[in-house]
Amino acid sequence: MKILQYKTHLSLLLLFIATPYCIAQMPPLEPPVAPSGNPSTNDKIMLGKALYWDEQLSATKTVACASCHRMSSGGTDIRSSLNNPLSLNPGADGVFNTLDDIVGSQGVPESIANGEYLYNDSYAYQSQVTARLAPSSINAGYAPDLFYDGRATNEFKDPITNNTILASGAALESQVLAPPTSSVEMAHNNRDWNAVALAIKYASPLALTPQISNEMETWIGGKSYFKLFEDVFGTAEITPVRIAMAIASYERSLYSNQSPFDLMLESNDNSYLTIEERAGFQLFNSQGCNTCHTTALFSDHNYYNLGVTPDSQDSGRFAVTGFSQDMGKFKTPILRNLSNRTSFMHNGRFSSILEVVEFYNRGGDYNNPNKDVRIQPLFLSETQKSSLVAFLDHALTDSRVTAETGPFTSPTLFAQSSRVPLITGTGLAGTAGKIPQLVALEPPLLGNKSFTIALSNAKAGSTSTLVIDSIDPGTTSLPTIAYLIKTKILETSTNGDGHASVSVKLPEEESEIGSTFFARWYAEDSQAVSGYAVSRLLEFTLFKPNYGEAGLIYLGSFDS
Repeated sequence: MKILQYKTHLSLLLLFIATPYCIAQMPPLEPPVAPSGNPSTNDKIMLGKALYWDEQLSATKTVACASCHRMSSGGTDIRSSLNNPLSLNPGADGVFNTLDDIVGSQGVPESIANGEYLYNDSYAYQSQVTARLAPSSINAGYAPDLFYDGRATNEFKDPITNNTILASGAALESQVLAPPTSSVEMAHNNRDWNAVALAIKYASPLALTPQISNEMETWIGGKSYFKLFEDVFGTAEITPVRIAMAIASYERSLYSNQSPFDLMLESNDNSYLTIEERAGFQLFNSQGCNTCHTTALFSDHNYYNLGVTPDSQDSGRFAVTGFSQDMGKFKTPILRNLSNRTSFMHNGRFSSILEVVEFYNRGGDYNNPNKDVRIQPLFLSETQKSSLVAFLDHALTDSRVTAETGPFTSPTLFAQSSRVPLITGTGLAGTAGKIPQLVALEPPLLGNKSFTIALSNAKAGSTSTLVIDSIDPGTTSLPTIAYLIKTKILETSTNGDGHASVSVKLPEEESEIGSTFFARWYAEDSQAVSGYAVSRLLEFTLFKPNYGEAGLIYLGSFDS
C-alpha cells in the first residue's frame, strides 16, 4: 500500500512538472461592485458594521447578523456543528436523531410581542434552529442572488411600500431584509420592518457589546444611531431601506483576496502553493470541479442537484421558481476560507473538507430525478484526496479572515460575554424523575421591561412559582418572601409535560448596576421530596448598556 501511494504521489508530481502550470488565464479577484443607487463610503460601511454586529436588531436582543456569520469561521456560524445539539434542526420528519437532521443556526425562541415565549414542540423554550446551514457572508457581494435557493434577488424593494429602490445588483440589500423579521432567526411572531426600525431608533449603537475596536469606538464617538444615520444619509431618518443599504455596504467590504492562491495569481508565481496544494489544484481542474466552481471566486452562482439529500427533504430552488427541473437544486457555494468552517453543504451534514471530497468521490448519495449527470464516482486514491483537501483547506484561505484583521475585525457579542445569564447547580426531580428545565437567554439590562424566564419539563396542570432573590432560593421549600414571586398554571405540551413563560421587569435604579440575582422555578408535584420539583439555579447580573449621546436603548413594552 505504501509503495502504491508513493507511486501515485510521484506520478502526480511528475505530471505537474511536465505540464505547464497556466494560471494567467484566471484573473485575480477584484472588489465587488456596488449598485449605483447605493455607493459605498467609509461611513456607510462603518454604520453597516455597527448594525451587523448589533444584537439589538433582534426582538430578544440576543441575535445579530454576526451571530450566524462570524469572521473567524469564514463568515459562517461557528456554533453550527453535528456535535452541538443546540444547532440541530429535526428536519422534515420533525424527529431528532434521524437521517434528515439539519445542522443550522440558533435563532430566537418562538415568542410574541410582549416578550413571552411560546412553547415549541421541537425546541420547547430554547432557541429555534434554521432549516439550512448559514452560508458565508464573506464574498457574498459577488452573487447575483442570495440564499441557497436564490430567493434574495438583485432587485431591492422597500419592505414597507414594495416600491423598487434598486433595480439591479442589489442581492445583498434584498438578503438583509429576511432575517430580522424571521420568527426563527431574529423576530417574534408577526414582527415587521416597522418594528425593527423602531428598535434601532431607540438603541444606542452596540449598546450590548462588551468590547469593540478602537477604530469603531472612535468612529461612533458616543453618537446615537440618529446622528450616525444623519452623517451617512444626510438626514436622521432611520428606515428599513437605509438599514439594509448600510449592512449591504459593510458586507461588500468583506471580500477575501489575499489567500496563497491570490498571491500566486497576482505574482504568476506558483511557489505560494506547496507541491501537494498545486497537485490538488490540478486535480480540481482535471476532475471537473472547476466547471461549477469557476473563476477566482470558485463559484458560478448556478444551482445544481448533487444528491446530498432526497428531494423530499428540501425542494431547494423549486420553492422559488416552481419549475420541476429546479427540484432539489442549491446554489454553488464559494470555496474560499473553507478551513475556518465547521460544517458543509446546505444541511450541514459534513463536518470536514475530507468528508465533502469523499462524497464527490463516491458520486453523491441520492439518485434524485434532477441529480446532475456529472456527479459520478471519481475513484480517487488516498493521495489524490489528500492533495485536493490540501488545496481547498489552505490555498484558498485568507489569513486575515482567520486572524480577524483588516476588514474582518470583530466586536465581541453579548452572547460571547460573561453577561449571559448562567444556569448552574442542581434541581429537584419530580414525577418520572424529571427536573424542571429553566430557560433565560436575554441580556439582564438595567430597567429591562421584558426579561423572559421560561419553564418546561414539569408536571402539566400544576401551579408553578418563579422566585427571584438576591440569594439562592434553594430547593428545600418554596420561599414565601423574596425580591419577586410570580405564579403560573403550567400548560400542557404535546408530549404531556407542563410549561410556562413569564416576562418580568428588572430593577431600573442606578444603584442596582452590578447587582446579582438568583432565580428558580418551583412546580407543585406530589412525587417530589418537598412537594415541589425545583429547577436548577439561574444567576444573572444587572448591567447598564453602553449609552450613546442620546442614552437610548429599547427595553420593550411589557410592564409586569
